[in-house]
Amino acid sequence: MKILIVDDNSTNRKLLRVNLEGEGVETFEAEDGVEALQKLETEKADAIISDILMPRMDGYRLCQEVRKCTWLAGTPFIFYTSTYTSIGDEKLALDCGADRYIKKPAALSSILMTLLELTGPDSVRPRPSELPEEMHVMREYTESLVHKLEERNGTLERARCEIMRANTGLERRVQERTAQLVAANEELEAFSHSLAHDLRSPLMAIDGFSHILLQECEGRVEPKAMEHLRYIGQAARRMDELTSDLLRLSRANRAEIRRGSVDLSMLARGIIQDLRETHPERKVTVRIMDGIKVQADMALLRIALENLLSNAWKFTSKTAEAEIEVGMECDRTYYVRDNGAGFDMAQASRLFGTFQRLHADSDFPGTGIGLTTVERIVRRHGGQIRADGAVGRGATFYFDLGTADQNAGSNGALEEAE
Repeated sequence: MKILIVDDNSTNRKLLRVNLEGEGVETFEAEDGVEALQKLETEKADAIISDILMPRMDGYRLCQEVRKCTWLAGTPFIFYTSTYTSIGDEKLALDCGADRYIKKPAALSSILMTLLELTGPDSVRPRPSELPEEMHVMREYTESLVHKLEERNGTLERARCEIMRANTGLERRVQERTAQLVAANEELEAFSHSLAHDLRSPLMAIDGFSHILLQECEGRVEPKAMEHLRYIGQAARRMDELTSDLLRLSRANRAEIRRGSVDLSMLARGIIQDLRETHPERKVTVRIMDGIKVQADMALLRIALENLLSNAWKFTSKTAEAEIEVGMECDRTYYVRDNGAGFDMAQASRLFGTFQRLHADSDFPGTGIGLTTVERIVRRHGGQIRADGAVGRGATFYFDLGTADQNAGSNGALEEAE
């Protein structure tokens, strides 16, 4: 016995095929009525088991086409459906010429018994000698489709109402969560002010009084005590530096982005001038491309550039002929490059992590927050940042400022200064 299984659901086809073949029944498959008719032109089926709801050509139409075809008209046809299950659906199935109508899921024994009844030598096929007129069948077919559409519309309407109720609840939860976040941000803002004033003030006092003690105790106390005083001052200054960096990071995370036209070249020159005044003993060659104009938040961009240029200044401190370059590539990617200590690219993923440092504090002091702050500022502008470097051969940090940065920007000239 060879059975054609027609169903648009591959899982349903496979399940029925495996069960039938386990009982010694040969099968072949089609995913809709069109494919079934094509296969029936080259392969003979002893019976057809078909779903009803399928694309291109459904089961009703397939059954009608089979009954119209002279060499297929006598093929037993069984509907096997879980969608069309009403009395009207069953009547239409039989009017189309089906031999049996079985609702899913059905026991395998029931399906096998039906096949034996229809294909055996004493097959019982209680079909009318004449099928109803096609116009009558088409009317029933249309009524069935309209009924299914009405059922589907009702289901969709109920689903829409459920979604609306869910959305209403979701909006309420979003409002509640937003209010909680606003309150949390206000608390964070208050904490930042407390950190800036209540904590930094005693740190400055510790640093100041330790400096006074160093002057007053010079030559009057043991060297070890003087060393302890110097350590107290250094620790206070480091704590003040860490506090400042945390405040910058907090601002980078929370500050509202106010984009405007910013002359990045001029901003970089101002930062370099500040570094030269702070470290007059350093001789660093700096090249800054002229006329780099960007659309960015000036205050946040200043923080980002200060961190990048301060890093470049710091990590070239042990380089004989230190060089720093600020420029822009043709795709509006900006960069800060130096020929300093560099880093191992295998550790590049750690560069932008909070408190992650790739150099010993004894070689290059720092808090491990600066690049994290830069990454947050760039990301909040909708951009990305990456680094390229090698140990002993310097580092380059590339970044963009998102799609809103659209102004044209540079005459391409590099200004060089000693």
